[in-house]
Amino acid sequence: MNSINGSESANGWPADIHRVFRSAGIRQVGYVPDSGHAELIRLCTSDPDIAAVPLTSEEEGVGLVAGAWLGGQRGAILMQSSGVGNCMNMFTLASNCRFPVLLLVTMRGEWEEFNPWQIPMGRSAGPMIELAGGTVYRAEDAASAGPMVEAAAGLAFNTSGLVAVALAQKLIGAKAFGRTTGEE
Repeated sequence: MNSINGSESANGWPADIHRVFRSAGIRQVGYVPDSGHAELIRLCTSDPDIAAVPLTSEEEGVGLVAGAWLGGQRGAILMQSSGVGNCMNMFTLASNCRFPVLLLVTMRGEWEEFNPWQIPMGRSAGPMIELAGGTVYRAEDAASAGPMVEAAAGLAFNTSGLVAVALAQKLIGAKAFGRTTGEE
């Protein structure tokens, strides 16, 4: 198993999510670079029908999807759980103005986490989204990722709501920066 994206194949859960994006008509995807989303970002950037937009901070993604919606397009935001805290004020814009926000959040601070700084936001990300009026689904394994994102997209775009899918750290794979993993 690959320790970065949790998938043995490029046709795993990132490809399933990309197919959901295409079938849901998502045309803009904002992202802060993240190794957990690396394969999904690659698929979106190579797709001529999706504008993949690198962000300098996660809250810019809320503005991106608001502008996409006002322009007649659907968007999604890819971020890590630590980025949820950066967005809390912007989530009020989404709830007050009633536009859809679809978040895909790679979780940190969970299974095999090595960085204690990631644990507080890993625990808080889901509850913070819910406190902002959002709904949180959680994908624990590759088989559930595509269907979970499909359900979340339907809810977000049909209700003009904030809906997140937390992609569990066990699904995406534990980061191995600066630690010994036993793999050479």
